[in-house]
Amino acid sequence: MHITKQYRCVHSAACVCTKGHLSEEVIFLVFNHLNWNPKLIVALSCTCKWLDDLAKRVLWKEFCKTRAPKMMRDLHSSGSHIVDGSWRALGKLLIYCSGCKKDGLFNRVHVPGHFVYRTRFSRTSGKSFLLSQCRTDVLYISDPCEHLDQGEEGDIGFFRGIFKSFATSKVRKLLISRGAPLHPKEVCPYCKAKLWNMQETNMVPSSASCRLGAYDDCIEYYVCLNGHVLGICTLLPLSDTDEASE
Repeated sequence: MHITKQYRCVHSAACVCTKGHLSEEVIFLVFNHLNWNPKLIVALSCTCKWLDDLAKRVLWKEFCKTRAPKMMRDLHSSGSHIVDGSWRALGKLLIYCSGCKKDGLFNRVHVPGHFVYRTRFSRTSGKSFLLSQCRTDVLYISDPCEHLDQGEEGDIGFFRGIFKSFATSKVRKLLISRGAPLHPKEVCPYCKAKLWNMQETNMVPSSASCRLGAYDDCIEYYVCLNGHVLGICTLLPLSDTDEASE
């Protein structure tokens, strides 16, 4: 969508640009025609504060509903809703692998964050990441994003996910009852909220490694105050049978 100079303004907190734009209805129709292209939503958001607000309220919501309709319906069923994390954060979670850096959250290897074309999120897989006393919680977990031949680390995978109604979840209550500390520096790459380390609180069940195809003692994952999950694992090597079937 072409935006002329007279409609451009600086994207800052001081921006009060409310005139000179196409109407919300027209922008909605344009992005619906573009199938809610996330890169174009990002580009529009950088134009000015008014359009950034529209993207947060409307465009990212429609993107999420189009990209993962069943997951979105479940996350918002029974009166539950996405709290605080925002639709933009959820949209980013769906399409962005956060990677890691050596002096960052996982402190293993340097793998730049990157966009992924499509990722499968599974509620069934999420059960494997919950302790038995928390199995009534609803957690959607992605298939691991594989990064192969990472030096001494071997093949590693990044996974991400989101809890339904995290504020009232058993996982959150258990983290609080165990006095789990929040990470002193790092924050969630999706919503900038503080993070709990599930490994340090002994809340990573052995079933998670089976679901990921990873070594038992090489899984780390964090959950933020808004219920976003991000983690890393060392993947088991493919067997000869697996290689032959590809």
